Amino acid sequence: MDWNPIYEAYAVNREMIWLNNSGTTPAGSHSVKALSLYMQGYARKGILTEVARHSKVKKKIKKILSELLNCSPDELGLIHNTAEGMNFISHGMDFGAEDEVILLENEYPSNVYPWRHLEKKGVKLVTTPMETSPEAFLQALKRLITAKTRVISLSAVHWCTGMPLPLEQIGALCQEKGIDFVVDGAQGVGSQLLDTQKANIAYMAFPAWKWLLGPLGLGVLYISKEKLNSLKPIFIGTESVVQHQEYLPYKSELKPTTDRFTISTANFSDWVYFEAALQFLRDIGFAAVRDRILELSAYLSAGLAKIGFKVLSDQFPDYPTGIVVCEKPGVGSDIIMQQLKQNKTVAAERLGRVRFSPHVYISPQQLDEVLRVLKKL
Repeated sequence: MDWNPIYEAYAVNREMIWLNNSGTTPAGSHSVKALSLYMQGYARKGILTEVARHSKVKKKIKKILSELLNCSPDELGLIHNTAEGMNFISHGMDFGAEDEVILLENEYPSNVYPWRHLEKKGVKLVTTPMETSPEAFLQALKRLITAKTRVISLSAVHWCTGMPLPLEQIGALCQEKGIDFVVDGAQGVGSQLLDTQKANIAYMAFPAWKWLLGPLGLGVLYISKEKLNSLKPIFIGTESVVQHQEYLPYKSELKPTTDRFTISTANFSDWVYFEAALQFLRDIGFAAVRDRILELSAYLSAGLAKIGFKVLSDQFPDYPTGIVVCEKPGVGSDIIMQQLKQNKTVAAERLGRVRFSPHVYISPQQLDEVLRVLKKL
């Protein structure tokens, strides 16, 4: 595949090397164009513009995501972020005193804070260790499960190490023991093959602005159809009910889909942005996107090892990852980050290590430049 048009689609490449795509992503020309056309249409006709219609854009977003995740479009709802989705889940489930929820060590806050309110009800929050390989993680997790375990809520990929978790094995374990499996898909959706059915995922939330190249402030909530009616909505708004476009008389019946959690008027320009980003990735092919991300990450990892860096993914070589976490013996991560910043390279610092996450618009030549800079250390 000729990747040059993909590189050209991202103006950020003319300014810097953006290697923090597991954090946030810049906009591509496709999203800029879609937003510009929409705003021009909105300026002329407001919500009556034909440039982008609300129902059509939402349907397209959900269709692409349902194909990616192997689920029904009706199982997806557009929200604001992962934390919002996790709050919908944790507040909407019924818990009893002494129930247990298993979380992940050094988990991202969006999958920790939303569960803490349960402690006031007597629910015990248990933390499973990160471990250094998916196999070791699975064994450690099994040792923590008890007859009181009600929920296991984990990230698809650990944001600090880049280690993918064995979702399908965990999902099978949950199914066997009658446990609800909740997934923070932020680092997995788009960079890993994530099948909601094979992994027996009951609930999942993830943002648009990481591997899916979407806008800040837009997220997605997945609720399996088997679980929808057992999750009590903690907020009800205009769009939560059937026939929501008819304001009066008031309705009591909730929508029979995850759309009931969208609640009310969304930031539609974000939807326009996201639709363009998803179409961009779909045109490349999501499998090709994943392969390219893993190819670039493997290339960077090999280069870092050659210049004396310790790369964490070497501890789990059978589980390819798009997140490259590394450290240089004898050199502080702050020094490395300073060197990168001086050379217009954007990365992230996590647990005293440096985290890189390339996407398809990054070229091998850019990675060579980063390696050249780091070799000076």
